[in-house]
Amino acid sequence: MLKGKKILLGVCGSIAAYKSAFLVRLLVKQGAEVRVVMTPSATSFITPLTLATLAKHPAYVNYFEESDGTWHNHVELGLWADLMLIAPASANTLSKLAHGLCDNLLTAVYLSARCPVWVAPAMDLDMYAHPSTQANLNALRSYGNSVVEAESGELASGLEGQGRMAEPEHIIEALQEHFSESLPLAGKKALVTAGPTHEAIDPVRFIGNHSTGKMGFALAEVLAQLGAEVTLISGPSSLPDPSGAQRVNVASAQEMLDAAQAVFPATDIAIFAAAVADYRPATVAEQKIKKSEETLSLELVKNPDIAKTLGAQKQPHQLLVGFALETENGLEHAHGKLTRKNLDLIVLNSPSAEGTGFGHDTNRITLLSPHTKPKEFELKSKKEVARDIVDEIIAFSNR
Repeated sequence: MLKGKKILLGVCGSIAAYKSAFLVRLLVKQGAEVRVVMTPSATSFITPLTLATLAKHPAYVNYFEESDGTWHNHVELGLWADLMLIAPASANTLSKLAHGLCDNLLTAVYLSARCPVWVAPAMDLDMYAHPSTQANLNALRSYGNSVVEAESGELASGLEGQGRMAEPEHIIEALQEHFSESLPLAGKKALVTAGPTHEAIDPVRFIGNHSTGKMGFALAEVLAQLGAEVTLISGPSSLPDPSGAQRVNVASAQEMLDAAQAVFPATDIAIFAAAVADYRPATVAEQKIKKSEETLSLELVKNPDIAKTLGAQKQPHQLLVGFALETENGLEHAHGKLTRKNLDLIVLNSPSAEGTGFGHDTNRITLLSPHTKPKEFELKSKKEVARDIVDEIIAFSNR
């Protein structure tokens, strides 16, 4: 949810400022761009160098650098950010923000910010409970700002109570929820199948294909970025887990079907991008088959058709997307699958076209639905193709 988001972190003078280092690290790990603005008193608790190193960008304290006169433009900083987070927010700074006082770079940036502003208070329990502090927090809320409530526990004074700055992990969760609420797939649950299936012949051999899972993994990541809760069911693949998706590893077609059926009833969007083996050996040898005769015959039986099986269970609120990898008569075969499997959309692609097929980082697709003309796309990266497919899913859902 935070990938590519521009987060402006304000740090105030508080013992909780040490948590800002962890917060910056978590934000960067989530893929956010981070800029740090500190009050002069914050530098007594944590150095600008520490936060600048973690943010991979200078931390700002003053309006300008005395050594060379470089001006830190508070207006530009306020316009740059997608969200401003002040953590820790001291009682002193909360009062300034609530009353429009502007005596340092951080408060000037706050008054210039056009983005959502969040504050995470940190102070001793009596300071936090004081009517003036609570009035300041209520004033900030009335301006449209958000507050990450202080947590309870042992405080720097040795007392126990509410006043601790929320843990960085909890703040990250709050920001993720904030950004997800405005995303087009917020609240939706998605299922994606990806990769090949391996159908065992004996303990060391299998029937499979050359699928890497790149297309399905890209789809899972895009769905998550747009707010969906994603379950990725993957056949054997060496790809890293896509950001934001819960990965379930399987080997065979039957295992993939079982895993998909477990989550399908609660699914809103299902995308069947896996290259599932059509057949499997009728029997699996318990021991490795020794090389002896000049030929070896295997009896194969048909695997379950995952898309067709789940298509028969489809509910009115569910949207199903299939893939058709065809070498000839592509449109005809794709339309047939669309009808037989009770799909809403099908993605047609060919392994013989230049830059497409298993293992490539690019793909060229045609999207088909029951009641619209086929929509062709040019050759693109699989991440861009995934976005095209998901955009079509969103448009289809809004019809």
